[in-house]
Amino acid sequence: MSESFQFQLKKTDGGARLGEVSMPRGTIRTPAFMPVGTVGTVKAMYLDQVRESGADIILGNTYHLMLRPTAERVARLGGLHELIRWPHPILTDSGGFQVMSLSGLRKLDEQGVTFKSHVDGSLHHMSPERSIEIQGLLDSDIQMQLDECVALPATPKEIERAMEMSLRWAERCKVAFGNQPGKAMFGIVQGGDVPELRVRSAQALSGMDLKGYAVGGLAVGEPQEVMLRMLEITLPELPTEKPRYLMGVGTPDDILKSVARGIDMFDCVMPTRSGRHGLAFTRRGKVNIRNARHAEDMRPLDEQSNCPASRDYSRAYLHHLVRANEALGGMLLSWHNLAYYQELMQGIRQAIAEGRFADFMAETMENWARGDLEPV
Repeated sequence: MSESFQFQLKKTDGGARLGEVSMPRGTIRTPAFMPVGTVGTVKAMYLDQVRESGADIILGNTYHLMLRPTAERVARLGGLHELIRWPHPILTDSGGFQVMSLSGLRKLDEQGVTFKSHVDGSLHHMSPERSIEIQGLLDSDIQMQLDECVALPATPKEIERAMEMSLRWAERCKVAFGNQPGKAMFGIVQGGDVPELRVRSAQALSGMDLKGYAVGGLAVGEPQEVMLRMLEITLPELPTEKPRYLMGVGTPDDILKSVARGIDMFDCVMPTRSGRHGLAFTRRGKVNIRNARHAEDMRPLDEQSNCPASRDYSRAYLHHLVRANEALGGMLLSWHNLAYYQELMQGIRQAIAEGRFADFMAETMENWARGDLEPV
């Protein structure tokens, strides 16, 4: 652990990067997957299970936490780490994505965004400065600038307007954040699917000399190949000595291909959301546990896993729980999925360290394509 925020790039293998973020509350091994704890809980999980699965850091959501229980209340209760009993690093997003999703309930201008709460209809204003203030009250370790995320497809003119606004907001967030020892504020590259706008955004943010950089505005409806192409265009414009975070991504396949292009950090609700709906991610690809073929299958999801949910419960039992709408089904599948994601990240890190990432990627994808019908 470090008293300051530090990123060490330990090794590269092709485009893939092995690194380590050190900060007062702990070390984050990269490439890293951050489970999403939107409202202070990783849904259907105990946080000690999240930690035991291999997570070094989780994500909290500024928009949801400012509405309830409110950032001021969290601060009075000792901060988010104390409240939720997670003493390790937390990244908070700025709330921008959620606010921008409130079509018809928001008004955007240079000063920020005014919106109605989806909880009770109350009116709120989120400026760049207020977003940073809220994240400070939550006492998160990595804080994100407020940005405007445009859903794709969109016109180049609309994408440029939002990108330029996000750059101006990044400057304001940097001033509001100031110097917070041991913490970091990340900028967010925008620019939609327009290459020259991505380059302009990345270059301008790099000039601000922030502690880290996120790539935003992807995985919002565009095909995977567009996302990957935008990464190939964007990442060379970002400093190699700073961590790179791809927001809201994604599937195991997305993660592998994005690591290959130089991404260090990921977050996504997919493992827990899919688990609550009966879908498991495994070494042999996706498994829909609702399917009738699992009704009398006494195999576990993965007998080689260290996770009890993956190793100790039969598919037949999981099938029964999910079909009966029992909460335990979603809990076990969420636990399994998060464990699988962390096992994937550990495999990625080890492969980069050993200089065999390309082989690991090819083997992993081959196993996914093989499917799970035969014993693993």
